[in-house]
Amino acid sequence: MPLQMKLTAITLDCADPETLAAFYQQATGLELHPASDGDFAGLTRGDGLFIGFQRVDDYRAPRWPDQSVPQQVHLDFEVDDLDEAEALLLELGATKPEQQPGADRWRVFIDPAGHPFCLTRS
Repeated sequence: MPLQMKLTAITLDCADPETLAAFYQQATGLELHPASDGDFAGLTRGDGLFIGFQRVDDYRAPRWPDQSVPQQVHLDFEVDDLDEAEALLLELGATKPEQQPGADRWRVFIDPAGHPFCLTRS
């Protein structure tokens, strides 16, 4: 019988945890975790999922799609309207790389710390 594991947290390395947490909080509506401080910030979802952001000295942002600095982690988010979500994310500080391998099925974005993430239709 396989071990039963429940994912409870995902933590991203970055140079500025509070700024990255603010980006994802505005994009997702998740709640800011009360224990957030200058070296670590977190967001929580009602079902207990925790997304953390930890300060790393000499942080090097991923270089997607170039692999000179690998992406390290990749998050996917479902949205009802790709165009509406894209406009909001770009306004919040995400960037959209030219290379879009998903055609019209998903879109790749880069968060303010350089991590790639995707949006897919619900």
